[in-house]
Amino acid sequence: MKKLCLFTFAIFQLSNLAFAQRPNQEQQVIQLSKRKFEWLVTKNIDSLKMILDDQAKYVHSNGWIQTKQEVLDDVVSGKLDYREVIVSEANVRVYPGLAILLGKGKFSGIVNANLFSMELLYTEVYVKKGEKWLLTSRHANRM
Repeated sequence: MKKLCLFTFAIFQLSNLAFAQRPNQEQQVIQLSKRKFEWLVTKNIDSLKMILDDQAKYVHSNGWIQTKQEVLDDVVSGKLDYREVIVSEANVRVYPGLAILLGKGKFSGIVNANLFSMELLYTEVYVKKGEKWLLTSRHANRM
């Protein structure tokens, strides 16, 4: 009996250790969102392509709506040139196959040759396809 208790305890401890080392889904989505902003600033198009759902829609704070391809094209061409994104808040709710992130941050850059700097509230919707989270919808509002 003592051996069974020790074995059970060891398995319990190992499972806790394994679980503790894996970031939870909320943290995975928050980190993905932050990396997405880094990739926008550094123009890492290959990484952006991989995390944007093919049917992704961006709704910018000025009402401008873009598809995945339009966002990528504008980043490549320089029409949309993020210089800095500082995330000050990010909270996620996770449902089976779906995550909704509410965030707040300061965004600056150039759009259509005009400098911009603004604080935004934004909502991002991620869907889980296989083992990957993909951004499918983003909507931003000026503060």
